[in-house]
Amino acid sequence: MKKGKVLLASLSGSVIEWYDFYLYGTATALVFSTLFFPNHDPAISILIAFATFGAGYAARPIGSIIFGHIGDRIGRKASLMLTLIGMGGSSFLIGLLPTYAQVGVLAPALLVLLRLIQGIALGGEWGGAVLLATESARKGLRGLFGSIPQLGVPIGLVLGTFSFTAISAFTTEAQFMAWGWRIPFLFSAVLIVLAIWIRSTIEETPEFQKKKESGQIAKIPVADLFRNNKKDLFRVIGLKLGDGFFNVFLMSFILVYATTYVGYSRDQALLALTLSCATMIITIPIVGYISDFIGRRTIYIAGLVAMIALAIPYFLAVPAGTGWFFTMQILLLGVVWASIFATQGTFFSELFPANVRYTGLSLGYQVAAAIVGFGPMLWATMGDRFGAAPYLFGGFMIGGLLISLILSIFSPDTRTVTQYEEHAELGDLGEPEMKITPSGKQLNY
Repeated sequence: MKKGKVLLASLSGSVIEWYDFYLYGTATALVFSTLFFPNHDPAISILIAFATFGAGYAARPIGSIIFGHIGDRIGRKASLMLTLIGMGGSSFLIGLLPTYAQVGVLAPALLVLLRLIQGIALGGEWGGAVLLATESARKGLRGLFGSIPQLGVPIGLVLGTFSFTAISAFTTEAQFMAWGWRIPFLFSAVLIVLAIWIRSTIEETPEFQKKKESGQIAKIPVADLFRNNKKDLFRVIGLKLGDGFFNVFLMSFILVYATTYVGYSRDQALLALTLSCATMIITIPIVGYISDFIGRRTIYIAGLVAMIALAIPYFLAVPAGTGWFFTMQILLLGVVWASIFATQGTFFSELFPANVRYTGLSLGYQVAAAIVGFGPMLWATMGDRFGAAPYLFGGFMIGGLLISLILSIFSPDTRTVTQYEEHAELGDLGEPEMKITPSGKQLNY
């Protein structure tokens, strides 16, 4: 199987899934709070709208169990095809929904239902896309391969925010609120058809194929996961929490923070977000490649320390002017957080054996995502009461980052201690060389 085709299949679906997911985040701040959750108090409308945003995050662990089971039992490819259909179909239908003014409470109820379907689908997409790449990589390139599906986040968000920016530029405010906002959601149908076609041409990953041929498939992956690998499951949850809160702020809530509490225009906030995501597209593969030489954990720790150091300066700089706002947004999201995110797929997946890897990787990541997804509700309350409050917001972020930093210090260097089977990646079906770790755990090399 050609590596380029595998990476394209991994990236294409990831881009579209995150395009759809972050379309909702952008629309929450710009559209949904007005059209689906009208209230005489704008702060309450925003709070309720972000509750539905968080509902999508809360649904992601459910998707990780469902699609993790399919991915670990039937195959990575089958699971990834289903996640595309779920995500694309729900996003397309959001573009067709009537508003509160047209059908009353049925409108927000349908919106929440489709958001839940989005979250369930994404809960299975991310882990599968990462494994499609990493389980097809040769030894010494897993960090680079694992960073490619991570590009789906900035590319998807750039496409989503660009679509809203472009449509906003060519429509009046009334036209945008009436029908313009629907176009990006409807366009997702075209992208989904393209991604399904690309993924239909690939095969299963070498490592999963070998496990299936040898009969080493877990009957109930989530049960095996908690029986044998729960320590690493909880490790992944903690590792993701700190940067997860900051990530949700920098990529979603920043639109509300900058426009509502600081005073920037919608276009200025969207431009800052777009520029920082464009920077991530450059940062992620470079850092992924470097991680194959110096290790995932080293980069992870350095990135968390940098985020802790820049947390309060970021919130002080945002109100200081557009130059500072753009610079700090690009630095913190486009460079520092992108460096952490570039390593996460490979770092986390290397903690689990192949028979529960899809479930373990997805569930750990998505449980953390479910927790941080409700951050905007808390921040909306904080902002409504205290305004921009740089020390309050910065201190909140530092607290979460410290949890992840402590866990990362005590995590293994997965570049050298891994549960991947190198013989399967290299296409050699002979017996792997085994190594016993100091804890007595048998790992494959």
